[in-house]
Amino acid sequence: MDKLIFNPYRVSKYNEYYRFITSGFIHADFGHLIFNMLSLWFVGEGIERLFAGLFGASGAIYYLLLFIAGIVVADIPTFLKHRTNSKYNSLGASGGVSAVLFAAILFAPTMTISLYFFIKMKAFIFGILFLGYSFYEARKGTSYVNHSAHMYGAIFGMIFMAIVYPASVPGFFAQIGEWLGGLRP
Repeated sequence: MDKLIFNPYRVSKYNEYYRFITSGFIHADFGHLIFNMLSLWFVGEGIERLFAGLFGASGAIYYLLLFIAGIVVADIPTFLKHRTNSKYNSLGASGGVSAVLFAAILFAPTMTISLYFFIKMKAFIFGILFLGYSFYEARKGTSYVNHSAHMYGAIFGMIFMAIVYPASVPGFFAQIGEWLGGLRP
């Protein structure tokens, strides 16, 4: 784990840039791994199918690029903030999972997301709450969780989707508008 974990100080001092990627493939415990895997499975399949429809056989490459670049990009602000702190470590695929999840939210904002199988809400509402919570926790800075990676992974996922599938942006607003219109009597 010590060779793979994201330690910004070691990246900066010893040029161990591989840690940007390897840290995304190790997890703190089984629960952390399962949560990331389930989240990725629930929304990832739809994005993978979308990319296959848009890009044919190259769709899998786009999906992998979204996920792996999400892991890397999500850790850049953490690197910049902690590059002189030899004690700071971060691990997990949460940046990549957030990137895939928020690409899906941009594409299908009114899909239903279930938290713990019994709390259900529209994806864009979940997205707002998730970003707000991640921002709050990142600013507070008292947790062992890298909340900024969640936040920046999410932002990267939306930007990635907007670039590779520009129709997702007006589609996002149209779907929310239709849903809001359906709520009126």
